[in-house]
Amino acid sequence: MAKLTTDELIEAFKELSLIELSEFVKAFEETFDVTAAAPAAAVVAAAPGAVAPAAEEEKTEFDVILESAGDKKIQVIKEVRALTSLGLKEAKDLVEAAPKAILEGAAKDAAEKAKAQLEGAGATVTLK
Repeated sequence: MAKLTTDELIEAFKELSLIELSEFVKAFEETFDVTAAAPAAAVVAAAPGAVAPAAEEEKTEFDVILESAGDKKIQVIKEVRALTSLGLKEAKDLVEAAPKAILEGAAKDAAEKAKAQLEGAGATVTLK
């Protein structure tokens, strides 16, 4: 096997997804019988851009929090009803009681889609 240069290794790491990189770190730990601190430090030094998104990607469930309804309260109520199984009165009460959670434990894609829909209706929304 040909020896790879540091630059070649960095380029190879850039092409890996975060999951593949995580699997590599685990295999590295097992092969060389080292702790996670040493390989993680080497990965941070080798590819700092690849590690930053890892903290965001680890979270898989998000809460969609309605901060305020804005000027178009009726549109926001309609979007809340579309995103949940609430009736008109329950959705209206939820919107008026802002800040309140609209969705809890939602997948990242669903949470971002819900946020976009609510913001499109004029609401102020945060993901937690």
